Amino acid sequence: FDTCIFTVSHNKHFCRSQDATELLHEDLVLVEQRVEPAKKAAQVLHKKLQACMQSQQGLEAEKRMKKLPLMLLSVSMAESLKDFDAESSIRRVLEMCCFMEKMLASMLADFEMKVEKSVLEPLNKLSEDDLPEILKNKKQFAKLTTDWNNARIRSQASTGPQAKQDGLREEVEEAWRRLECIKDQYSADLYHFATKEEDYANYFIRLLELQAEYHKNSHEFLDKNINELKENHSQKGEVSFQKVYGERLLSHLSQSNREIAAPIQECIHMLLRTGMREEGLFRLAAAASVVKRLKTCLDQETVDHSEFSMDPHAVAGALKCYLRELPEPLMTFELYTDWFKAAGEKDLTEKLEQFRVLLKKLPPENYNNLRYLVQFLSLLSEQQAINKMTPSNIAIVLGPNLLWPRAEGEAALFDMASASSVQVVTVIEPLIQNSSSLFPEGIQTPNADEPLYCDISFQSLKGYCKAVVTLNIITNTLLLYLVFSSICTFYSSHFEYRVITLIFNALSIIIVSCIIACLPNIKMGAYCA
Repeated sequence: FDTCIFTVSHNKHFCRSQDATELLHEDLVLVEQRVEPAKKAAQVLHKKLQACMQSQQGLEAEKRMKKLPLMLLSVSMAESLKDFDAESSIRRVLEMCCFMEKMLASMLADFEMKVEKSVLEPLNKLSEDDLPEILKNKKQFAKLTTDWNNARIRSQASTGPQAKQDGLREEVEEAWRRLECIKDQYSADLYHFATKEEDYANYFIRLLELQAEYHKNSHEFLDKNINELKENHSQKGEVSFQKVYGERLLSHLSQSNREIAAPIQECIHMLLRTGMREEGLFRLAAAASVVKRLKTCLDQETVDHSEFSMDPHAVAGALKCYLRELPEPLMTFELYTDWFKAAGEKDLTEKLEQFRVLLKKLPPENYNNLRYLVQFLSLLSEQQAINKMTPSNIAIVLGPNLLWPRAEGEAALFDMASASSVQVVTVIEPLIQNSSSLFPEGIQTPNADEPLYCDISFQSLKGYCKAVVTLNIITNTLLLYLVFSSICTFYSSHFEYRVITLIFNALSIIIVSCIIACLPNIKMGAYCA
């Protein structure tokens, strides 16, 4: 009777061997097929995502940030900017970049900590704990299914005594109980996996959300600070590095609130003091590095006269460069032909009259700067016996920088070269020779209290020597005065007292006279020295 009941209850299982999948509920068959790919995906992506991390896992935010490449870049920037002076544009930009890279490193460290907590750790748990446990039960379920099938086969094939067949049937029943137990556990695991599958998928969505948040914050931070950096850099550049060379004359004068362009005025001031007797001024070239530095100082309007006055050729070179780099010549494109036409007049009176007409046609800013320059050149030519710069020589070297045609490319260079050899000289030379007549406003000098010019090779030595000689005379006379004063005290009761008194008074007069007469030499020597 028991045999009949067992046979009826398990009739379907005795027909053929079954695999583990056939014993599962149909809803779990598809779920079971996803477990292995899920474990593989979790393992591979966890490993690849770890490789994308730039910081060491498990560290707190500050320690993590210190080891980021961005933080190391920030530190290098901080070290590099120390070598620049406080006014350097590179230093100011590096300071801001250093701060920005540090902030980016902090944002990256925060992002990676969130990724580690919200994505990496759950993926690791899924691939190393949760799914392996399900797969372990799957393996056990498959094994027990095999054991149960084998027990059934042995029981069906048995033809021995009844006792043996009863023992085999008991073995089948025991195998089935164990199979049912693991089947229930495995099914529960699969149902749990099915309900958590959405959560597992959300790990990857969370990764994208964190990336979007990080990149959005980084972009907003960079956009804001880059715009601020550009604005500050531009404003400071405009204040500290206001362009002069290559800038239109009117624009420079308006920005600097000047009447005379800075390079023209500053260079002429320095040349008036130290370059008027310098041979070959404007003709001999100076060191290019000195000229370049002076141009930079003039661009910044921070010229130290004491630094450059001792090199008048460099000062003259900087002045020539300014005139040559003007977008339009000081004597203008518009009047280019008219200047040569006026210079062609044979009669000097008519020529000067036409020059006056053209000078009135010049824009006020061009006229003022041309007047200032030509009056200086006239003073320079007065020292031609020493500096060898006659009005003609000055016109040859400076003329092409004052007047050239409106042309481009090689044609312009050819025209300038041609004009410098013949035509411009006929315009500039009479301007210099007749500056007092053409420019009746008078000559402007740097400072009325100082000498107009003092040549370092002659005037300074002469004045200095006079000062030394004068001081020696005064010193020696004072010594004689003291000697005779002592003698007077010693011989105060003798006849010689009256003679010595006369000598004493004479020396007093000589000392006072020497001091009064030599004061100019002392002042001149001290100034030039």
